[in-house]
Amino acid sequence: MAKETILLAFSGGLDTSVCVKWLQEKHDARVVTLTVDLGMVDLEEIRQRALQIGAVDALTVDGREDFVRDYVFPALKAGAIYEEQYPLATALGRPLIAKYLVEAARRVGAGAIAHGCTGKGNDQVRIDVSVGALAPDLKVIAPVREWGWNREEEIEYAKRNGIPIQERNSRFSTDENLWGRSIEAGELEDPWSEPPEDAFAWTNPISKTPEEPTYLEIAFERGLPLSLDGEEMRSVDLVEHLNGIAGQNGIGRIDHIENRLVGIKSREVYESPAGVVLHAAHKALEAMTLSKDQARMKQRVAQEYSDMVYNGLWFTAHRRDLDAYVESTQRHVTGSVRVRMHKGSCTVVGRRAPRGLYSHQLATYDRGDTFDHRASEGFIAIYGLPVRTQTRTQGEGEEA
Repeated sequence: MAKETILLAFSGGLDTSVCVKWLQEKHDARVVTLTVDLGMVDLEEIRQRALQIGAVDALTVDGREDFVRDYVFPALKAGAIYEEQYPLATALGRPLIAKYLVEAARRVGAGAIAHGCTGKGNDQVRIDVSVGALAPDLKVIAPVREWGWNREEEIEYAKRNGIPIQERNSRFSTDENLWGRSIEAGELEDPWSEPPEDAFAWTNPISKTPEEPTYLEIAFERGLPLSLDGEEMRSVDLVEHLNGIAGQNGIGRIDHIENRLVGIKSREVYESPAGVVLHAAHKALEAMTLSKDQARMKQRVAQEYSDMVYNGLWFTAHRRDLDAYVESTQRHVTGSVRVRMHKGSCTVVGRRAPRGLYSHQLATYDRGDTFDHRASEGFIAIYGLPVRTQTRTQGEGEEA
């Protein structure tokens, strides 16, 4: 009888390296690995490591273009920032990884998908739920959640089984993709402790940022960023370039207490230079092109969208419905925004839109003012009517 094939999401770190051997022993299975590059990954090096450890095959996918186009930019258009802090970098990457896992599992005839997520994080939910949405017939195995070992026990298992260990070059646990970098563990678990400088890799400390401000013009079309300073770029190149410029200016550091889906609070530290700048610019352009009611409804949708992404519900009808509303709001979000980056801050200093709702003739107090000031008297009379009526009949105004 042929052995079962299990497809393992493989990062090359300690957890997933141990998973290869553990799955072979525990499930008497053939293990095929899949490594996905969403930015900052050396696919060939990790592929060779998987084969060295004992995987029967090691698959790789360059998912950077798909990631930015189909996940990052839709979330940007939605204004999705979890708890007004986190641009959702890792959370946006997990459903795409799950999609690739399902596609690869079908190709290799795997009956189960495995991953290295822990039992107290959000990622286990995101991957398990996403796989269930795309392929409910596939079993999901989470070895780290099952075995419950600490790091020392994992290392002992690796040594007993001849698994080469890559020494961690940092005391922190990190996850990276094009949209952001998350940093956890070590002294960061103390919310009173300031993150040490060596926790950061993408952003300069203020002391090492340029003395003069950097100005940048970002052009959008229907909510999508298309160019920087007049130079059109592919989506991946634009994000990478902006990560570099903003990071040099110390922009993109995030430190907050986050409410995890599993019910605990955690101290989370992130770097997202491009995310911080693009969200600020996009919101400024929306302020020019959306009506008051649209903008305020959009804020509520943004919170719902960010919760949906964070909670692992990407592959749902709810997300598709939200996308339809968001896409409608972006019809006229076309124009340019000028930002000023300096010493860790990103400030919008200019915006223009060919179909913007801002009218200089209506807003100005100088010559050329076309606003009918005399109409205000009647407007105020009607607007204030219910207030005056309630005061006359109930005397509510006397309690103020």
